[in-house]
Amino acid sequence: MAAGMYLEHYLDSIENLPFELQRNFNLMRDLDQRTEDLKGQIDSLAKEYTSNARTLSSEQKLSILRQIQQSYSKCKEFGDDKVQLAMQTYEMVDKHIRRLDTDLARFEADLKEKQIESTDYDSTSSKGKKGDSRQKEKKAAKARSKVKSSDEDGSPKSAQKKVKLLQQGEFNTPATNFGNVHPSDVLDMPVDPNEPTYCLCHQVSYGEMIGCDNTDCSIEWFHFACVGLTTKPRGKWYCPRCSQDRKRK
Repeated sequence: MAAGMYLEHYLDSIENLPFELQRNFNLMRDLDQRTEDLKGQIDSLAKEYTSNARTLSSEQKLSILRQIQQSYSKCKEFGDDKVQLAMQTYEMVDKHIRRLDTDLARFEADLKEKQIESTDYDSTSSKGKKGDSRQKEKKAAKARSKVKSSDEDGSPKSAQKKVKLLQQGEFNTPATNFGNVHPSDVLDMPVDPNEPTYCLCHQVSYGEMIGCDNTDCSIEWFHFACVGLTTKPRGKWYCPRCSQDRKRK
């Protein structure tokens, strides 16, 4: 495939990328704004609770505390959704980077293959020309031997024929040599070797992931499939290692 085709296909694949990124960024900005609004409500409820704690009844206090708790839960959900959007955005960009690396490697391989074919063709044509020159040299040698035998007869016509044959042999002997072209090796293009790894499988981030609610968890993030999840669980979630540690305690 020509370089122009590789470039055209890649540009087509990233045509909608700016709009998708802008959509995700707008969603994250919206989640930030909703979180800030909830934090304002929590502050207002907290002030109301502290300033009127003596005059409020038990039911009113419980109602305010429930509202505060619900607002905090909503804030946490918005934060989790924002993290998922950020991971989705990263995966989206990383996918196109990996495709670009793959296309570059294929393009290098195509160049190498074409250079090898060109080298084989040059060597074949050079051998054919050398064979033709050898045949012409043999014919010229035979002509010289005939001229020599006719010279021994001493006839003027044979002398003229000798000059003519010698000139023809000189001009028909090519002396062209073709060198071999050495193609460059294809460069290996690793995909972001410094990217951090996560989960029990020690792989990079991809797809849907969930974070362990243990703040001291050494791994923090896990792929859904590796921990047997298909949807996001409600409430707090602990990874298998932290769950075992909690049971031991």
